[in-house]
Amino acid sequence: MAQFLFVLRSNDNEKATRCFQFAKIAHSKGHTVNIFLIDSGVDWAMVDRDGSSKTVTGDCVNDYLPYLVEHEVTTGVCTPCAANRNLDEAGFHSNMVLDGGPHLIDMAAEAKIFNF
Repeated sequence: MAQFLFVLRSNDNEKATRCFQFAKIAHSKGHTVNIFLIDSGVDWAMVDRDGSSKTVTGDCVNDYLPYLVEHEVTTGVCTPCAANRNLDEAGFHSNMVLDGGPHLIDMAAEAKIFNF
């Protein structure tokens, strides 16, 4: 099976929905999946973030993110990006942890990458 890395750098609802949708599909097909949130994408780490806004295609973040949390799909959250937005790891989804650029580069060296 393949290794995939999904990088979300936007708090845009449509981009987040697609990122989490394709990560769910890849994981459910048995592939190794990692997600990394950078820039304003770190907003999606927060449990209290509303993921119910529908996209043009009628789906939303809440259609996919709960699966990723439940299946403990590893999700790194850029430490300086979160710190500069005053986001506390205590408010993150259970599968999300603060992480840094060196680990992102290591994951990217071994994976097929999708950027959102």
